[in-house]
Amino acid sequence: LFIFTDESKPKPKLFAPNMNVPKIPEGDKVDFDDIHRKRQEKDLSELQSLIEAHFIQRKKDEEDLIALVQRIEKRRAERAEQQRVRAEQEKERQARLAEEKERKEQEEARKRQDEDAKKKKALTNMTQQYGGVQQRGRKGAKKQTEREKKRKILAERRKPLNIDHLSEDKLKEKANELWQWLMGLEAEKFDLSEKLKRQKYDMNVLQTRINEQQKL
Repeated sequence: LFIFTDESKPKPKLFAPNMNVPKIPEGDKVDFDDIHRKRQEKDLSELQSLIEAHFIQRKKDEEDLIALVQRIEKRRAERAEQQRVRAEQEKERQARLAEEKERKEQEEARKRQDEDAKKKKALTNMTQQYGGVQQRGRKGAKKQTEREKKRKILAERRKPLNIDHLSEDKLKEKANELWQWLMGLEAEKFDLSEKLKRQKYDMNVLQTRINEQQKL
């Protein structure tokens, strides 16, 4: 066994870079103050260059920030304008839909009125024809009582509602239609009542004339 003490341990070698010792010109005196002053001037010049570069970069960053803010504001204004235009377009569209709906409702109401007028006219013609046939007394015709005639007319007019599947808007339209139909019936009733009064008056006048002729 070999035992190495601290003194016997091999010491590591220190490696130092080869540095060239500046040569001082012979016969010239070295001005260390001038060297130090020049170094300070160089450091100061570099520091000023860094400061100027910093302020230039800072100015550029500020300009970029201002440009970014302007772009954001411009985009925000454009978006607000787009939203305003869309709102106006939607408002115009809703107005057109409301106008179209009102026009259709008026057209349907006019059609219902025309149909009611046609029904009224047809009923009037039928009543006149029936009255003329009754007055002429066609032979072999089956006599009907007033109750039977009313039942027949009601059976022809009565229609099933069938409203279980209708929505709220359709129910309103159906109610409006029934109301218009009821108003038409009331008008027909009034016209028939006035006509009946006129016929009774004419019959009384004719009966009076007949009685006067018989007396003569």
